[in-house]
Amino acid sequence: MGDREVDQALVERAQRGEKQAFELLVVKYQRKLGRLLSRFIRDPAEVEDVAQEAFIKAYRALPSFRGDSAFYTWLYRIGINTAKNYLVAMGRRAPTTTEFDSEEAENFEDGDQLRDLNTPEAELMTKQIASTVNQTMEELPEELRTAITLREIEGMSYEDIANVMNCPIGTVRSRIFRARETIAERLRPLLDTGKEKRW
Repeated sequence: MGDREVDQALVERAQRGEKQAFELLVVKYQRKLGRLLSRFIRDPAEVEDVAQEAFIKAYRALPSFRGDSAFYTWLYRIGINTAKNYLVAMGRRAPTTTEFDSEEAENFEDGDQLRDLNTPEAELMTKQIASTVNQTMEELPEELRTAITLREIEGMSYEDIANVMNCPIGTVRSRIFRARETIAERLRPLLDTGKEKRW
């Protein structure tokens, strides 16, 4: 039984009134949803509040969940919309970050070689590149920023992104391409690459 089938079984149990089944889904996706929301909202306490609100909305909307998409895709869509509404209510735009936490860095297969490259010059260049990427992503139109965040940071498939953003896959591909081109253009002076090279 795959992940999607397990989720579907839990959803069906929750739809029949088993609160414990929904609690299992919350436990399973709480951290993942929090990580997604932290790309839009910086304050951890606010992330927790918005995640909780997203789960409440998901619970209330559960009777209308038909299983056309994976549960987590549906949940992510609710999470992103909740974050957008929260930011609009607070009068803020969604910030984005590309920093990895130390746990993710330890999982890189070439972790040892990565650590050997930590010279002061390399660290400064890395910080400049990260800063440029972050700033460029913050300046992207919302639909481009959301598409690139879901693809590059959350690792979602084009199909899942299309479901989350409620648009055709072709539109998703176009948005991701435009976002990458914009970022590449801003990185060219730092990386000293010509127009023919993206990175």
